[in-house]
Amino acid sequence: MIDTHAHLDACREPAEQLVAVAAAAGVSRVLTVGRDQAVALAERFDGVWAVVGWHPHEAGEVTDVDAIRPLLAHPRVVAVGECGFDYHRAYAPRDRQRAVFAGQVEIANDLGMPLVVHTREADGDTFELLAGARVPVVLHCFSSVPMLEEAVARGYRCSFAGNVTYPSAGDLREAAARVPDHLILAETDSPYLSPLPNRGRPNVPANVVDTLRVLAEVRGVEPALLERQVERNAAAVFGLP
Repeated sequence: MIDTHAHLDACREPAEQLVAVAAAAGVSRVLTVGRDQAVALAERFDGVWAVVGWHPHEAGEVTDVDAIRPLLAHPRVVAVGECGFDYHRAYAPRDRQRAVFAGQVEIANDLGMPLVVHTREADGDTFELLAGARVPVVLHCFSSVPMLEEAVARGYRCSFAGNVTYPSAGDLREAAARVPDHLILAETDSPYLSPLPNRGRPNVPANVVDTLRVLAEVRGVEPALLERQVERNAAAVFGLP
């Protein structure tokens, strides 16, 4: 099994422990998101790869979007991100979020690398800007339920996190049931959004199995079958062996 989105350097536990516990749960591969520390972790562990970019929360402090290019050249880096818009917390002005996001779309197009996208209360602007993307797009922690049909039409991968297991997330589960097989992914977003039954505790990559179990249930398939599908999808979009 693969956790397609985690922040290992933000977790409370040491990376060695996180990776070992994940492996014991059958999660042999993890994509960790960040920059220098993410790359360093990918160098240390055979089952870890890095996604590198500027988060929208950081956009107000970014003076040179292209500063991530040297990291993106590393062989253990598989995607640009997470990048996008966050209008919920709005830690950065919207114009700066747009400029930094657009810059990363340009970089991804230039390098031919997939984009891992964060969008929160910004679906309209996100899909407008992504119209210029010529590379695979992963909608991390999928929440763009009203845009599902458009996302599918564009071939975007929809990655579901632990919040899909929450009692109030019926709309997410309905969306997860409708995503075509070749477009679905699963993630933890560790240390955030722990799935049931661990909600309220820091999330860890091993918990992706709980999210996958719920996704399989709403899709009416065996977890092992969905696990293999997610593995194939992740390998295809991120170029994993």
